[in-house]
Amino acid sequence: MDYWDHVGGTINCNAEVEIVNRVEEIVILGAGESGVGAAILAQKKGFKVFVSDKGEIKEEYKEVLSHNEIDWEEGSHTLSKIMDADEVVKSPGIPDTIQLIINLRDKGVSVVSEIEFASRYTDAKLICVTGSNGKTTTALMTYHIMSNAGLNVAVAGNIGDSFAKLVADNKHDYYVLELSSFQLDGMFRFKANIAMLLNITPDHLDRYDNDMQKYVESKLRILQNQTEEDVFIYNADDEVIARELQKRKIKAQVFPFSMERKVSEGACIVNEQLSININNKQTTMSIHELAQQGKHNAYNSMASGIAGKVLEIRKEIIRDSLSDFQNVEHRLEFVAEVHGIEFVNDSKATNVNSTWYALESMQKPTIWIAGGVDKGNDYDFLSGLVKQKVVGMVCLGKDNSKLHSAFDGIVDEICDASNANEAVRLAYRLAKKGYAVLLSPACASFDLFENYEERGNSFKKAVRSL
Repeated sequence: MDYWDHVGGTINCNAEVEIVNRVEEIVILGAGESGVGAAILAQKKGFKVFVSDKGEIKEEYKEVLSHNEIDWEEGSHTLSKIMDADEVVKSPGIPDTIQLIINLRDKGVSVVSEIEFASRYTDAKLICVTGSNGKTTTALMTYHIMSNAGLNVAVAGNIGDSFAKLVADNKHDYYVLELSSFQLDGMFRFKANIAMLLNITPDHLDRYDNDMQKYVESKLRILQNQTEEDVFIYNADDEVIARELQKRKIKAQVFPFSMERKVSEGACIVNEQLSININNKQTTMSIHELAQQGKHNAYNSMASGIAGKVLEIRKEIIRDSLSDFQNVEHRLEFVAEVHGIEFVNDSKATNVNSTWYALESMQKPTIWIAGGVDKGNDYDFLSGLVKQKVVGMVCLGKDNSKLHSAFDGIVDEICDASNANEAVRLAYRLAKKGYAVLLSPACASFDLFENYEERGNSFKKAVRSL
């Protein structure tokens, strides 16, 4: 069966074409990677473009906008210009609940994500990855498989260049897109040719009125507009996903992956053998051959392996790719060993579930560095693993009271730090030869750092200065 008969990333809807043709003035809200990419694409397509950022725009983006002669402002919003827009492309970091967005929608102005906007201008096949955890690793793993197979593929979304910029500058046959719930919220006519849903656990609930169901519905937007020619890959072991799929009729071809049961089509792990079976074509390998070890990475490998099989990539390439894939920076990244103490950077773990996977993978007594901006975390989820793995803890944040409440009495020694250098020195003091120090914050970084990358880089710099 050919999964790609009549399948394309472009929107072939006459109503949409008419809407796009009527749009003349586009406003971009937010001048980060996503916004600047959308501005470049919009200008290339002949629209009048205005970029507005209420904060300060990075110099590198100012230079790009000015070089392309795109009108921009920072530090405030000129409401008259914004409200006159035919369409607004909104940064995923801007909530739908702010008054400006409400006013635009009340006026009937279309407000979309950069991903939605860019998808109108490509007929490439779109392989889309979402979930609360593992998105980046799975997207890059899928890209790695496809690259090794010689396909003309790029990776975008939350990784590297924006999707819009790639569509504006290049011609690719495939895009692997890592999609957050915030991006999915601004996508309406967009369609994934291959959709992957890795897991759904509480995250970003502050953006969803602390309503888990609203967050779940956001993640399931990955299924919107899929037809019988498309593919949906999902984690059959995830209780939330399993429950939600029972409520829905899925049009796409469905391929589950599981570590708990055999599946006839999809992927599973039985007797330490990873098996992928699509259309009676099977690929198997030992889980010990996987480059990325741990339960969470086994799930990521199964999902990306199914995508490879759906794309009819040779099994040898899939096996080799899963065996030599190098993980992303700031995701369980080995930093150094200092006097017999191993330091691991998992700064990208910004929620409790991601930290659970990190702790689950630790094989040595662990000093755990955690903390930052709490997003409604329930730390009870971690208590069993913390009792089993953690021998000391350093809280890195402005307000560590919730961490203390959760783990005082579970962890013998808990210290507080206000910067990465102090956190690393305290962890080093708590550790002994044969221990590991794990930075896996379970929180956002914005209280002390610009983003998780800065947090991870500060940690690595502090380790190397010991």
